[in-house]
Amino acid sequence: MGFTPTSTATCFLIIAPLVVLWCWKLLKWVWLRPKRLERALRAQGLQGNPYSLLIGDTKEMYTVLMQAARSQQSTSSFLSKDKDAAPHITTFNHHIVNKFGKNSFFWEGTKPKVVITDPEQIKEVFNKIQDFEKPKLSPIVKLLGSGLANLEGEKWRTHRKIINPAFHLEKLKVMLPIFLECCDDMVSKWERLLSSNDKSEIDVWPFLQNLTCDIISRTAFGSSYEDGKRIFELLKEQTGLMMKLQNAYIPGWWLLPTTTNKRMKKIDTEIRALLKGVINKRENAMKAGEVLNNDLLGMLLESNRMEIQDHGKNNIIAMTSLEVIEECNAFYIAGQETTSVLLVWTMVLLSRYPHWQERAREEVLHVFGNQKPDYNGLSHLKIVSITWFYFSDGYIN
Repeated sequence: MGFTPTSTATCFLIIAPLVVLWCWKLLKWVWLRPKRLERALRAQGLQGNPYSLLIGDTKEMYTVLMQAARSQQSTSSFLSKDKDAAPHITTFNHHIVNKFGKNSFFWEGTKPKVVITDPEQIKEVFNKIQDFEKPKLSPIVKLLGSGLANLEGEKWRTHRKIINPAFHLEKLKVMLPIFLECCDDMVSKWERLLSSNDKSEIDVWPFLQNLTCDIISRTAFGSSYEDGKRIFELLKEQTGLMMKLQNAYIPGWWLLPTTTNKRMKKIDTEIRALLKGVINKRENAMKAGEVLNNDLLGMLLESNRMEIQDHGKNNIIAMTSLEVIEECNAFYIAGQETTSVLLVWTMVLLSRYPHWQERAREEVLHVFGNQKPDYNGLSHLKIVSITWFYFSDGYIN
């Protein structure tokens, strides 16, 4: 079978415009749009590095972070002196502000990221949600789940309405014994490590990770606790792999069939299968008349069921099974990773400011003595509350 001049010309006329269109879109993506945005940012008084084709500031970011990691500035030196924590926590942002000033920007690949430090500007961003939309998640970040924090508009309002009952104060009070049991277990492990010696160095990070994992697994999944622990282990591995991919210079690297990328997709499949299995068991139990709303998942499913009853099965207002899975993922990421990091940071700052540590300890002993903490007593911990609030924002000095 051969091609006639007419058929060849026809194919060329069809393919050539498509190739030209693709090339034009590629040119806009890798060069024209970034340069247009750069001009617009500079016209508004913002300063930053000139755009570099595809990689943006990725190379400089990597260099700065590696230099910080290799720095002779040890943790003990940082803790013993009254030093600014910003260079240690937001290393590259601090570098950009020092280099270009408070109104600046940097490049993540082809996208500029604006740095703002003025509280009034930050307030404006948070208040004008129609003008400042949430950034779209990359496919690699979506492997950790999206959930409520990444929704907009009506979808966000619907999910918020369904999720809210799970976080009512009366519901959280019921979970306090679980919090206490998990904390007691962790402290007991520390005491055993100290039993043979008066002093011992303990790396608290893995303990606090396990603590938050234990609490989230028990409060979120209740009777499905072991499945919850397995989900945590997989999400922890997924987070580590994702951080490795973020250091890749080549755009689209996550699309290649590398060992890491294959593993990430396999983990995502297993997590979703585990969550789907847990959810199906709960839904079947609820249909059989069992009351299973004593944990976050049970409360979420019950609230979603009530929403379906109020608006009908075919109404798009209720959450789908996939969306419930996404919210369960979000429970873990928001509840485990951020909480364990905040606990470590709080302990770091308490060690820097021992007078606040002493005041907080004295207050706890005064309120509870040798008794186990209860909800009513927690409301009387004024110094602890102030310390926690300010430490979470790094304000104490």
